Amino acid sequence: MPRLSPRGARRKPALQDRPGRWQLLLRRQRRRLRPALFGLAGVAVIALIGTMAWRAVAPGPQASLAPFGERLGLAGASLGLRIRHVEIEGRAQTPEPLLRAAIGALPGQPILGFSLAAARARIESLSWVRDAAVERRLPDTIVVRLVERRAFAIWQNQGKFTLIDRQGAMVADQDLAQFRQLPLVVGAGAPAHAAALLDALARVPVIAGQVVAMVRVGERRWTLHLRNGCDVLLPEGHAAAALARLAALQQTHALLDRPLQTIDMRLPDRLLLRPRSAEPAPSPLAARSPT
Repeated sequence: MPRLSPRGARRKPALQDRPGRWQLLLRRQRRRLRPALFGLAGVAVIALIGTMAWRAVAPGPQASLAPFGERLGLAGASLGLRIRHVEIEGRAQTPEPLLRAAIGALPGQPILGFSLAAARARIESLSWVRDAAVERRLPDTIVVRLVERRAFAIWQNQGKFTLIDRQGAMVADQDLAQFRQLPLVVGAGAPAHAAALLDALARVPVIAGQVVAMVRVGERRWTLHLRNGCDVLLPEGHAAAALARLAALQQTHALLDRPLQTIDMRLPDRLLLRPRSAEPAPSPLAARSPT
């Protein structure tokens, strides 16, 4: 007579009910396998589109690659792969209408036929853009990421004001009023050497706070125009050392507080001072400021 188990007792699973070792392994790896399967499906779709495009171009081996790219875009468009969204990241100063014109992505355009390299080249030709990345996000989005140039100084040359970055590249020559607080550098060749001088001035704030403009003379050296009307003639190739010396003289002798027209530091072993005349001569620097 079979033996009855107590009422409510839990039945132990039989040995054959337990999953095998391979079943357990597959269950554990299922989550990892799903993304791979989706990726394979995506590759299969792209391969299908490519096959459709290739057959549409020409049956023979002499088919041109240029029309193949166009046919590829049309084949993808027939499956719904068209541009519907353009996402822009990192834009601050670049005018948006100019940027979108440079991107050149039109709604409804085949997304596979859109040239990422050509769009990037057009975008990087804009003055505010230092670097750009353009990506295709299927099924319908183009993503643009910008690295913009950072305004560093205002360059005045022949009466014209231009915004430049730290590397001396010209960024903009309009709507400069919001950048009035930036340093002013003047003269031919000034943009390429402005960063070194401004870095040296940053180390001597007692001097930097009195500088109105920095003039590049003969594309060789700098002359500083101070707020009190004094001109400081710096030596060629040794501006940083001369500024450190001038800062020490200011702290010990208040040199910049004296009525001086010129402080000539071009000679390494002497300092030439020219007192201010009763009728101060007009500064060669243009009086007007960028607007």
